[in-house]
Amino acid sequence: MPELILKDGLVLTPDFQTVKADIAIEGNRIVSVGEVREKAERLLDARGKLILPGLVNAHTHLAMTLLRGYAEDLPLKRWLEEKIWPLERRLKPKHVYAGALLGCLEMIKSGTTCFADMYFHMEEVARAVEESGLRASLSYGIIELGDPDRRKAEIRKGEDLLRKRGAAGGRIEVMFGPHAPYTCSDDCLMEIKELAEKHDVGIHIHLSETLEEVQECIKRTGKPPILHLKEIGFLTPRILASHCVHCEKEEINALAAAGVKVAHNPTSNLKLASGVAPVREFLDAGIEVALGTDGPASNNALDMFWEMKLCALAQKWRKEDPSCLKVREILKMATVGGARALGMKDVGTIEPGKKADLILVDLKAPHLTPSHDICSNLVYSARGSDVHTVIVDGRILMEGRKVLTLQEEEVMERARRAAEELVEDVAS
Repeated sequence: MPELILKDGLVLTPDFQTVKADIAIEGNRIVSVGEVREKAERLLDARGKLILPGLVNAHTHLAMTLLRGYAEDLPLKRWLEEKIWPLERRLKPKHVYAGALLGCLEMIKSGTTCFADMYFHMEEVARAVEESGLRASLSYGIIELGDPDRRKAEIRKGEDLLRKRGAAGGRIEVMFGPHAPYTCSDDCLMEIKELAEKHDVGIHIHLSETLEEVQECIKRTGKPPILHLKEIGFLTPRILASHCVHCEKEEINALAAAGVKVAHNPTSNLKLASGVAPVREFLDAGIEVALGTDGPASNNALDMFWEMKLCALAQKWRKEDPSCLKVREILKMATVGGARALGMKDVGTIEPGKKADLILVDLKAPHLTPSHDICSNLVYSARGSDVHTVIVDGRILMEGRKVLTLQEEEVMERARRAAEELVEDVAS
């Protein structure tokens, strides 16, 4: 007998069409999609709602919710060096836990069921994931700056996080997280590549985010970052490369040939004036593209619906072609494309055998009426606040906009206190 049946909903199929159907869930898996005549322990009325795969945020720094609104109107280098890094040096585990828990709450409320996170004190992020019920791929952000002693310590922290792999009932995966080619030496990157192969895990890295980064790499190595990484043998299908804003054709071909996945972060790239990534060219080259929000300090939200819309608008502007990126391509990036980028093969679509990571969007809203094309409405009209119900691993995390796994006021108050303490410490 199924534990949960979603009854009479409109279901988004793997080819991004819609059908009226029921969904039966046993344990953490979808067992059938269609007419379900069986009884279940719990019946959830899905009439008037669209059931789609949970959204995947393929790149963020979750605990930076505490820095939301703290550093504004600056380019990336000054943003990091003058505002973010001085504050991050004072981060304690309790701060990261408070910020990560707030981020989990925000993502549940806006329909994200899975995310890739790179930051510090990652055991605290894992703790927040376990308590919230979400799914995640976590990586410790390794910054060694060419110092061999620091390299050893930083890589050890990345390895230590591997103990969390499979935690939270299997909802936590782990990657290595070298921050970027400008904060990690070639020797560090190649050591990480060997360790990723040894442990059979992915590598999450920032790459070619700003023009300044690219120019500095050319000055240092004679090549832009992507071609330099190709030359040293670092590129591999294990890599999830975040940003890739500044890429010429040769670099795009190098990413495609190596099987690198790209996490596109339109809001953060525009807010920091980093540029607009060549997403159309990535897709045409056969690169798996996912969507991310980046951290809440450079976004300043975790709403993947907004990210989908801005992705579409920015590409149309960049190409001067309103037809250059279709809504179903964008939905793919935000769902199954994100799952594939994170190496998760059993989430991202609604079909029997897949894990039950689902969200229900309430279609009864003025801004979602009429509905000539539901996929278009999802990308251009929907908001995170339209998410009615969230299910991860077969467990209901939110129903009727009420989060069941976290105490919302307590989470927000904890985060407020942590943020105030951080800012006071810096000011002093």
